[in-house]
Amino acid sequence: MLRLSKLTDYAVVALVRLAQQDEVMTSPALSQATGIPEPTVAKVLKILAADELVISLRGARGGYRLALPLNEISVARVITAVDGPISLTACVDGGECDARTLCGLCGQWDAVNDAIRGALSSITLADMQTRGQAARGPGAACAAHDISAAGPAVAV
Repeated sequence: MLRLSKLTDYAVVALVRLAQQDEVMTSPALSQATGIPEPTVAKVLKILAADELVISLRGARGGYRLALPLNEISVARVITAVDGPISLTACVDGGECDARTLCGLCGQWDAVNDAIRGALSSITLADMQTRGQAARGPGAACAAHDISAAGPAVAV
């Protein structure tokens, strides 16, 4: 099963929460609003700022805000920012493979990988936010983001 890291899941949660705010949010405030531990929020925001998905503002009224609207941020972009390039196997796109001479499938995973990248690129965080709200209904919490529940990373 292909799984996303918890950091990627947290990054999506943080970006969607930032979009719901009209003002800049600090790392501790975002932690409190999402239930994600503050050190993890700080780490995720630093990664997202480096990839220009959020803007960091310094000073007494500093914090973070989205650099782009949610409808311009794809799930693939967040995954790539947090976890690096999307690749199912080491040999995708010409990567190194220990079994290259024995396997006989060199390059055959590229089509599968391209399809997954395409699907993840076509889904925006605005889509995720809309679908999540429709599925939960107003005011309902998402158990997948309850930090006290020791569940696995999000499956794709």
